[in-house]
Amino acid sequence: STYGDKVHEKEPDHVNELARVIQRTLDRGGNVVIPTFAVGRMQEMLYYIHEIKERNLVVGHNEFPVYVDSPLAVEATKIFSRKYDCFDEKMTEMIDAGINPLTFDGLRLSVSVEDSKAINNDPTPKVILSASGMCEAGRIKHHLKYNLWRKESCVLFVGYQVEGTLGRRLLDGVKTVNLLGENICVDAEVTKMVATSSHADSVGLLKWIKSYSPKPKRVFVTHGDEKVSLAYTETLKINGFDATCPKHGECWDLLSGVCIKEGENKKRTTNTNESEQPPKSNA
Repeated sequence: STYGDKVHEKEPDHVNELARVIQRTLDRGGNVVIPTFAVGRMQEMLYYIHEIKERNLVVGHNEFPVYVDSPLAVEATKIFSRKYDCFDEKMTEMIDAGINPLTFDGLRLSVSVEDSKAINNDPTPKVILSASGMCEAGRIKHHLKYNLWRKESCVLFVGYQVEGTLGRRLLDGVKTVNLLGENICVDAEVTKMVATSSHADSVGLLKWIKSYSPKPKRVFVTHGDEKVSLAYTETLKINGFDATCPKHGECWDLLSGVCIKEGENKKRTTNTNESEQPPKSNA
């Protein structure tokens, strides 16, 4: 129910939107840091950057480097580079023509820890794509540590940020975060690309659930902020479904359709100290 209370607008021009972010960041000598999921979203971003480079949409920065810093993403990209029936017509045509739409001049794959560390030792303005998408774990934390305090850099979010995650706090405007044991001030540009999430909106979710035959006896609403999940549960009830938004620890007997253990409200909390303590270091 991530977007169970929203209706997505018409899909924007992601290629030009991304190109504008890269252009202004490189112009001021900074790095574009993109926290992204290793499978799916990472390859989508590479696809966009391939087109940006092919159309020369970023000028004045010849063959700007793009780092993929995630061993899982590197392996997944190899699989995405093969031909599959699920690809759209444009990507299929490119692969048939011998063009790999997920690679380009300036692309650098980082697998080892040494490769990852070397990225931040290079002063060249660059694009860094790294996992995890919500900044909760992985190598992205190191790149944030080296770029959040730089006014010339930019952190670009390209996916939904769950309440309570580091990514959500950054989007909400937190001024200081604790990364790898150090308090880092947030001076970089923090922004997001709109409508990049692959989660369906309320219209899409209803269309999906209504397509089931026979109709589900009960629907459990999960995977969303509490307010949104509760709202979408009511939407389902209005549309004739027996819907439940389970609480933490709640147990159901699916054969009888009976709740056998009540749950409890348990919200994920953030560490308020991260926005209150003065920064100890900028690097």
